[in-house]
Amino acid sequence: MMTDMISRHARRLACAAGALLALAAPAEAQWSTTYEQFYLQASHNWQFRSSYQAADRLFNAFDYGHAILYEILWRFPNAPASRLEETEYDRLTTQILVKPPRIPLEEAAIEIRYAQLAPEAKVMFDWAHILHRQIYDVLADERMDQPAKDAEIAKLVRYYKSRPDLAFSSKPKSMALMQEQPYSLAFRLKYPKFNGLIWGYHWLQMGLYEPLLVGRTVQEKQAGIRATVARFWQMLSDAPRTLPYQMPMTVAIAPKFAEKYPEASIIFDNLHSMHDVVSDILTNPSVPRHRKRAEILLAGQRYRDDTSFVMTEAAWRTMSLHMGAENMGGLAVGFLPTLPTPSVTKGAVMQHDPVTGAMTKFLFGNAVSGDHAAHGADVHAGHTPPPDTSKAQAGHAGHVAPDTSKPVRHTSADVAFMQGMIGHHAQALQMAGLVASRTQNPALRLLAERIDVSQRDEIAAMIRWLTDRGLPVPDTSAAPGGHAMHHAGGGQHDGMPGMLSPVQMDSLTAARDALFDRLFLQYMIQHHEGALTMVATLLKSPGAAKETLTYQFVTEVDVDQRAEIRRMQTLLASLSDTRRR
Repeated sequence: MMTDMISRHARRLACAAGALLALAAPAEAQWSTTYEQFYLQASHNWQFRSSYQAADRLFNAFDYGHAILYEILWRFPNAPASRLEETEYDRLTTQILVKPPRIPLEEAAIEIRYAQLAPEAKVMFDWAHILHRQIYDVLADERMDQPAKDAEIAKLVRYYKSRPDLAFSSKPKSMALMQEQPYSLAFRLKYPKFNGLIWGYHWLQMGLYEPLLVGRTVQEKQAGIRATVARFWQMLSDAPRTLPYQMPMTVAIAPKFAEKYPEASIIFDNLHSMHDVVSDILTNPSVPRHRKRAEILLAGQRYRDDTSFVMTEAAWRTMSLHMGAENMGGLAVGFLPTLPTPSVTKGAVMQHDPVTGAMTKFLFGNAVSGDHAAHGADVHAGHTPPPDTSKAQAGHAGHVAPDTSKPVRHTSADVAFMQGMIGHHAQALQMAGLVASRTQNPALRLLAERIDVSQRDEIAAMIRWLTDRGLPVPDTSAAPGGHAMHHAGGGQHDGMPGMLSPVQMDSLTAARDALFDRLFLQYMIQHHEGALTMVATLLKSPGAAKETLTYQFVTEVDVDQRAEIRRMQTLLASLSDTRRR
């Protein structure tokens, strides 16, 4: 009954979800097609589903759990904790996990509002989940010997990394990125039981690799998979006491897999870490609602790059072991009938040396037994504010993030940027407004809708920025919806990078159908690249973008414009391919 209900819900919302994902066209437009189309073509596809159906179906339930979590956190920020801790937790553990969906779900059909907020983060998760599932398939394929499996997994990792706009870094990220940011820990503190369930999901997702590697026969592998799934259910027996106390790390719970496939292991640890970060950002009221998207995008950027909060592979292994397998649910194979006894208190937060990975102290909670007891003298009675790591690790294009410990003022360059970018965005709105009457291309129409929504929001934010500081706001009275639509080449915004000339604007206005599609993409790419030039110029200006709000806004503009340029370049290339055919 629950599976049928979810299926009906998904069908009702599928159209809306497809439209949502197409808003990120063209790079993410592919995500509105079927799930299978994104698997690397291979004979091993679906082997895990065929051989281990019960375990495979649990992944579909996990997808639902993640999606409903984000949707509730974003859509109902004032809901009581019991909404997740009791209502949804009970529904998941007594209904959906018991009778999970038979096929993978389109999560955008469940997390509709959240997917509108951060589609870029959603497709990052989707892309990593595909790698997860294809590696299960390889390890489950009994037609392949171990060297062939190793080679195929290396090929899958290369395929995954071929999308740097979506792929998590294969460089280990320190726990500081997950639990020492200003918003960190909010989710686990408010929703300890649901947080433990998510960590239980992650334990099983990584743990199921281990019996597929350790088992010597098909029968041993099947028994191992059943035992690992049973262990997951055992974790739910007395929540939150029996759920993981620390985020499961692959080195600790699936050491064989981590030894053979370190790149994949690191990617998945980074994936699971970002799941926590998104939950914290959505939960923490100190992140204003209008800033949550920007913080999620910044987190995604940090988890994709190979420079932010990076540690060595050796340090990652040490850090994982020092966190303690007993605090993560224990090893995924060869375990005793009873759950391991944690060596730290529930909710304990450890700090680690970024060079060696060794644990240095507790930021929250304390040790109760084992090696962690040696750090008891460093225990804090409460959660201490995390150290400011942003200046050392979050630099943007060589620009140091602002020091929020000292009051700073805006500069004339900041003011000129905000005033100029309002007019710059206004022309993008004028261009987007031409689309509906000049093309039937659905990807282009949805792209224009997204540009219209995002740039109107940013114009409103810039107007607030200027108004709050008592500064002049450019005239917006002549524009539809209240924003001035300056004809390029005339008015106060002449000479700004990327702005269309009167000739270009007239040619775009006169064009229709295929010609319009091509000109729109070419001109909008030009326009977005101009915005990036304006950002770069501001960041090079002495003292500019030092205010926290200014820096965050500029970073968001940069991230959004770069992402949209990639989408438009891909769509433009597809138009060229169509013409050649």
